[in-house]
Amino acid sequence: MIVPGGSGSVSMEELEWWVALNMVPGIGPVRYRRLLERFGSAKDVFQAKERDLALVDGIGPEMASAISGGLGLLDRAKREVEMAERKGIKIVVLHQDGYPKNLLGIFDPPPVLYVRGQILPSDELAIAVVGTRSATEYGRSVAERMGSELARRGITVISGLARGIDSAAHRGALSAQGRNLAVLACGVDLVYPPENRDLARRIAENGALISEFPLGTKPVKQNFPMRNRVISGLALGTVVVEAGDKSGALITAAFALDQGREVYAVPGNITSRMSKGTNGLIKRGAKLVDSVEDIVEDLSDLFKWIKVERPEEPIKRSEALILGILEEGPMHMDLLMERSGMGFGELSATLIGLQLKGLVRQMPGDLFSKV
Repeated sequence: MIVPGGSGSVSMEELEWWVALNMVPGIGPVRYRRLLERFGSAKDVFQAKERDLALVDGIGPEMASAISGGLGLLDRAKREVEMAERKGIKIVVLHQDGYPKNLLGIFDPPPVLYVRGQILPSDELAIAVVGTRSATEYGRSVAERMGSELARRGITVISGLARGIDSAAHRGALSAQGRNLAVLACGVDLVYPPENRDLARRIAENGALISEFPLGTKPVKQNFPMRNRVISGLALGTVVVEAGDKSGALITAAFALDQGREVYAVPGNITSRMSKGTNGLIKRGAKLVDSVEDIVEDLSDLFKWIKVERPEEPIKRSEALILGILEEGPMHMDLLMERSGMGFGELSATLIGLQLKGLVRQMPGDLFSKV
């Protein structure tokens, strides 16, 4: 019997049967797993009698009929495997060597993964950084810095390649020459959004693009929640940087909680609608973070070989200006805006950058002081 999550390799024929079963409409990871547990292999599932298929929990007569009538999918699966090989895309199945170990710990791991790039054992030490597509300057700055600081500590950064926070986190990790995994809601041979084509290429060169969807799959709405559970499942914890009260990032956080993973949230401006989701998470018990050290220290048993000390970083001109002003002592944000000539967004981004570097701390009443 094939045991999902076991170790070993698969033959080309086995792989084709796995891919074919993954193509049955509506099969899903839970039904897929139950079928494997009952019949032992993807090939045996297709060769089972319809009445026996219907007896499997969650299958029923309609799905059993779809599986029995799906033998023709094998030809399509063969073409899929050949196309993946031509494009340099690896297909990994549940019991195969190279399947991400963190994913094996969730309730519904994808039975089949398409990988453009390379997943390494070190990618088990990973943190997801997610948030809204409609990010503010503050949110993008925080996400990029989080991605950079995580990567510089040898922690793999995981996100969804979306506009806004996701893209900023990926760029941050790349700027530190760190590992990056992007989980897609479409086939890995496609890029969504299209303007992230170059970013996707760079991620594949320094990590991997990952999807559970067959090649050519379009990024339709129902694929995104499925994508989100894989993002959180690959990570030891999920950081929500900026999110509205209906953001998809909150779905990722909910999956992380269900999967027994940590959830972190970066606090935001209480007047910004893009901070309602993150501030709400903190109210409901998510761990407030304003630096990567908060995460490293919280997961110290797992991160024990990572240096907690903050690495040296060059000071930007805007940051030097604020540090100079704060030499006079603690100062209110409004006065900082007046003295520096910065707008609210630029000042917020500069202050969070200084906080993440450990050079400035926020005090009650919107006061900031130099550390």
